[in-house]
Amino acid sequence: MTSDAAILREALHAVAPGTPLREGLERIQRSHTGALIVLGYTPEVEALCSGGFDLDVPFTASRLRELSKMDGAVVIDTTNWSIRKANVQLMPDPSIPTDESGMRHRTAQRMARQIHLPVLSLSASMRIISIYVGGEHRLVEEPEALLSRANLAVDTLDRYSQRLDEVLQTLTILEMRDAATVRDVATVMQRMEMIRRITSEINQYLEELGSDGRLLALQVEDLVRGSASERALVMRDYAHDQGDVARVEAELTTLGSDRIVDLSAIANVLGLGVYEIADLDREVQPRGIRALSLVPHLSWNIIKEISSRWSTLSQLRSASVEELQKVEGVGPYRAKIIHENLLHQSHMARAGLVGW
Repeated sequence: MTSDAAILREALHAVAPGTPLREGLERIQRSHTGALIVLGYTPEVEALCSGGFDLDVPFTASRLRELSKMDGAVVIDTTNWSIRKANVQLMPDPSIPTDESGMRHRTAQRMARQIHLPVLSLSASMRIISIYVGGEHRLVEEPEALLSRANLAVDTLDRYSQRLDEVLQTLTILEMRDAATVRDVATVMQRMEMIRRITSEINQYLEELGSDGRLLALQVEDLVRGSASERALVMRDYAHDQGDVARVEAELTTLGSDRIVDLSAIANVLGLGVYEIADLDREVQPRGIRALSLVPHLSWNIIKEISSRWSTLSQLRSASVEELQKVEGVGPYRAKIIHENLLHQSHMARAGLVGW
């Protein structure tokens, strides 16, 4: 069963600027009239409708506006976007609690809590669009306000992305020098998780902005391109159990805002065993998966085979071309490429340079 929060997000996407439904709502607002709209047509919805008249016509913004001139509610079937009922009186259970004051909003909230489908209430006097789904309630903000908040979030994302590039470069250099510590790894994972959270927040804004958020969406895509795969590679390099990446991902996602700033908490999610502050300065070896991902034309299956043969990046760098050839799927040419690439990475890092 889909959660009320997920249904609310779908409803916000349906009323985003540029959509036919948002156009209809804006027409209603410009005419200074209110409206009560049910998004979904089920037997339960039909049973709670009284009076009005039945329709089965394709949805258009102009039809919604004209039908909303009447006092009753409009019922829209969102499976095929058709208007099924108009000018109906909604009859939700009056014992359902509501904290709204206006009659239209009280009806909308009770109806939404009973049917767990989106119910929209437009206030004629305040020009506010409210969406109710079950116990969820959200006011539809004006695009200007959303754009302002989204732009601030994108600026924050840009700063965090620059900081991540710095700490990731530092970690890469330290890995090649066999000097990476638990603190370095936890710092990188902390930045990656914060970027994921900011991106998730921006994506919610973009869903509500619809066509008005196209340019922002391109900017965000450019800022986070490749970050998800990089995050997974770092996890596979340092998680105590390489096959436990899904758990690590889930636990990082659910870490509270007070714990995401605690490097010890992040390190322990990875299974790196931090029991006191001094443990953060303990050296730790990567498996070499991220380093292998930088070798051109190397498939994921071969990377897994190689990393299962050599448990650390240091051991992998010491492997000869002949030893690499013994791995299934690695021939003489590919073994030479891997060996030379890893040596090149090491030489560049020891010189304090990355970006090969």
